[in-house]
Parts: sequence; structure tokens; C-alpha cells
Amino acid sequence: MKEPKTGSVRPRGRPRAFVDKSNQNTIRTLDRAMRVLAGLSRLEEATLSRLADTTGDPAASVYRILVTLQAHGIVELEPSDQTWHVGPGAFQIGSAFLRRTSLIARAQEPMRDLMEATGETANLGIHREGEVLFVSQIETHAPIRAFFPPGTRADLHASGIGKVLLAAMPSDLRTGLLPASLPSYTANTLSETRALAAELARIETHGYAVDDEERNAGMRCIAAPVRNLHGEVVAGLSISGPTSRITSDRVVALAAKVIASAAALSERLGARPATSRVD
Repeated sequence: MKEPKTGSVRPRGRPRAFVDKSNQNTIRTLDRAMRVLAGLSRLEEATLSRLADTTGDPAASVYRILVTLQAHGIVELEPSDQTWHVGPGAFQIGSAFLRRTSLIARAQEPMRDLMEATGETANLGIHREGEVLFVSQIETHAPIRAFFPPGTRADLHASGIGKVLLAAMPSDLRTGLLPASLPSYTANTLSETRALAAELARIETHGYAVDDEERNAGMRCIAAPVRNLHGEVVAGLSISGPTSRITSDRVVALAAKVIASAAALSERLGARPATSRVD
């Protein structure tokens, strides 16, 4: 058996002669390709000219990138209207992220139970790069429903899950994540720092958040935190639907069900059972 070497150990996944110089270690063409792919993902579909305008890259460069990505199934071209779309190859690569964590798999049963108990769409979201990243959804059977497919992103301050995640953060981290000027989407958006801080304090006290038409008029969301075995908030679980069904007088009763489902998922992740008060 070989004796372990002493001294510094080179982190695996880096070249032997690696020296961290960001400008030298990025590939500009690949960086541009990732920008194009991200832009297409946000647009969902786009013509070449629109995608070039969105990314700020020359159309000829964008076209070469798209054709290269198309060869690997990362993007697809719809011939009838000459629009580009994200392809199945991107999904296959992205699925590795979902397989990496047991959160998604362990959430399915609690989410389905929550959807059945409330009649509303159940959502699971995590914090990624200053936004909410929706990673799973169980849709309601009702004809009118909220739709946040996996991969959708949302502002932290204007979503139920986002506010739950913010409420669990230290104030200095929270300040660093939020922009100086918070975007306002409806008349109900908490775009003033003081109003948002008061709402986050209420969430900490009561254990749930309400997106009361703050992102989309006519839609309401109720969210609760999901914790891991260390008691850390790692995700948010929510229900969302039209205000005609999630009426103001039902919020407290529905919040109790969301909290219970979030607690059930937390226990599946190793968290200790906790009692919550809803009022």
C-alpha cells in the first residue's frame, strides 16, 4: 500500500499546472455559446435575429453557435416559422442536476398529497444566484392553474417561496442579494425595503409566506420553508392558484396544510419534527 503524500494536495478536477486566473481560464467562444443558450431558454423560442438582438452578439456568430448546439441536440429549429427552441439534449444534461439531490425525489409524495388536499398546484423551489429556481411541480386537476415548470426563475421578493427563503437568511446576506431598486410588477409588489423587511419578520413569526398578487394579478401563492437535517432552510414548498379559489378567508387554513407538507418533506430530509403555529 502506498503511503499518503504529505504537503499540499491538488484539488481534483483541475489541471496540474492550474493557477486561478479567471480571464485566462475562460473560453470566449464557449462563454458566448452559454450566453446564447441562456438567452434562448429565457425566451423559450426565438428567431435568429431576435436572439442576436437579445444577446448583443452578431447574427452570424449566433447562427454558428446554434448550428453547433443543434448537432448535439441542445437546441432545435422549427422549420415552419424558423424559430429556435431548447432541445432534448439540454434536458438530458440538466436532469443530472435533479439526480444529484434527493430533494426532488423525496418531495414528490408530499407535493402530490398537498395538491390533492388543497386542489391547487404544488411547487418546489430553491435559491440559485439571487433568484428562486423552481425545480418541481405537481399540477392541479382544475382547468385554471398556475404554471411554473422546472427551470423557471422568479424574483425573491415577489414570490411566496422567495420570501420564505429570504426570511431564513441572515440580514447581511439578504442585503447583498437584493438589488438596490426592487422591481415592481403589480400594485401589491413589496418594492420598498422597509415593507419587505416587515413582511419577512412576519414570515419568521408565523412560518409561512403569502404572495398576494405580488407577481401576477389574480394569482395568490402560499409557501412554507423546507429544512434539512441541520435545520437549515434549503427550499420552499408552495401552492399557487387564482384568487377566486385561494380567497383571503382561506389563507390561514390553506397555510396550515402547506406547513404540514413542508414539515413532512423536511422530515424526509432528516429534519427533526417541529410544531408550527398558524394565525
